[in-house]
Amino acid sequence: MLSCDICGETVTSEPDMKAHLIVHMENEIVCPFCKLSGVNYGEMCFHIETAHFEQNTLERNFERINTVQFGTSDNKKDNTLQCGVEVNSSILSGCASNHPKNSSQCLTKDSTLKHEAFYSENLTESRKFLKSREKQAGLTEVKGSIYETTYGPPECPFCGKIEEHSEDMETHVKTTHANLLDIPLEGMDRVQCSGDLQLAHQLQQEEDRKRRSEESRQEIEEFQKLQRQYGLDNSGGYKQQQLRNMEIEVNRGRMPPSEFHRRKADMMESLAIGIDDGKTKTSGIIEALHKYYQNAATDVRQVWLSSVVDHFHSSLGDKGWGCGYRNFQMLLSSLLQNDAYDDCLKGMSVPCIPKIQSMIEDAWKEGFDPQGASQLNNRLQGTKAWIGACEVYILLTSLRVKCHIVDFHKSTGPLGTHPRLFEWILNYYSSEGEGSPKVVCTSKPPIYLQHQGHSRTVIGIEEKKNRTLCLLIFDPGCPSREMQKLLKQDIEASSLKQLRKSMGNLKHKQYQIVAVEGALSPEEKVARRQDSQVFTAEKIP
Repeated sequence: MLSCDICGETVTSEPDMKAHLIVHMENEIVCPFCKLSGVNYGEMCFHIETAHFEQNTLERNFERINTVQFGTSDNKKDNTLQCGVEVNSSILSGCASNHPKNSSQCLTKDSTLKHEAFYSENLTESRKFLKSREKQAGLTEVKGSIYETTYGPPECPFCGKIEEHSEDMETHVKTTHANLLDIPLEGMDRVQCSGDLQLAHQLQQEEDRKRRSEESRQEIEEFQKLQRQYGLDNSGGYKQQQLRNMEIEVNRGRMPPSEFHRRKADMMESLAIGIDDGKTKTSGIIEALHKYYQNAATDVRQVWLSSVVDHFHSSLGDKGWGCGYRNFQMLLSSLLQNDAYDDCLKGMSVPCIPKIQSMIEDAWKEGFDPQGASQLNNRLQGTKAWIGACEVYILLTSLRVKCHIVDFHKSTGPLGTHPRLFEWILNYYSSEGEGSPKVVCTSKPPIYLQHQGHSRTVIGIEEKKNRTLCLLIFDPGCPSREMQKLLKQDIEASSLKQLRKSMGNLKHKQYQIVAVEGALSPEEKVARRQDSQVFTAEKIP
């Protein structure tokens, strides 16, 4: 039985021991520069030739490694190294024929065969292999290394520069890339990893920059869209839009030039005196509805109508943005015909839209709703800015008209409906004339009704015989030709369709109303102006 001095395994014959030791050799071959292992001897030699030519000449590298690992010098041979050569010779020749102890005798100076012996042995064989290659190639004392003859001029592994001789390349590397020479292999891996991380960081930064740029562009577009939508894009106001649209009508052949000049003159006169020219107004509808409900509408149990009110619709000058102003005109037209408001509205007429804008600006200057003023840049004249319930409230309050805002901020019924809104309006109008005849013409002013994107005016409410409720609404988007159908002697039920709005027709998320309650004293006006510094509204629910 033969015993392996490396691992202690026993085998029965010398051929088995030889094969066993060869396995140790091939498994333990390690590259002296990068610690590559797991390859055979020939593959390791090829790896050293191709991968490590830039790390000085092989002769100097071998000697440097021997010096570091085995304490040898240029003038002495190490016993362990010699032992390793002897072991190699023994293995390749059959392990000293029939004397298994011979393989251990060569280790008398090191007692056991260690990894370093195989490591040194492999380096020695590498040197022998390369020396034989030099002899085969017929190399003598020629400047440069075997790589220059076999593989051409060396190339810098860091920057790719090519030098004629390896000595020149060594000088280039030491002078140009000195900071990299002291980095071990693991350090080089870290440098590469660091470079990859830096590249990934740069790519991420570029991606973030593009994303922020795109988000900024979208924000600007959305802001500009909102500016256009709410009339704050500096494209002019009522006057400019009216003239542009009339010019379009002329160019399309729908308005003769003479009509253009006549309308322009009327508009300029209206703007100069600040009074609406009445061209979009329809009067007499409340009276016509009173007659209709008395003689028809058999499905209606009772109906309550507001005080007299005129309908105003949008024109070429305010189409798309003027609904709030037109609803204020409707509400004011009713108050001007109500004696209870003579004191606070003495001498007034229904103003034109630019005049209404000027009046709201004056209310801001008095100190009403500073937050709302700031949101609209303290300016309405010359713009197409929308107004809502808050602007209508402060305008009425500045005129000493007592009113308040009620905010129905969420649905109170199934499928997004607002039954509490209908109940509130019923209570508002039915507080006068309950138990009276079928048609009740109250002294209550109409109600300003606001929801997202539009506003309308509530002029009454129906209660059907089945107890369902239906609001009667003036819409400034409805043109005069449709409203005038309600003035006919025999009103058709289909004509009321544009006025009637059931609970299922009002399903916006939120509604706000401005309801008028009477006149304010000068002291009450001052108090309400102070209250408007922080705007609040009654909320239902």
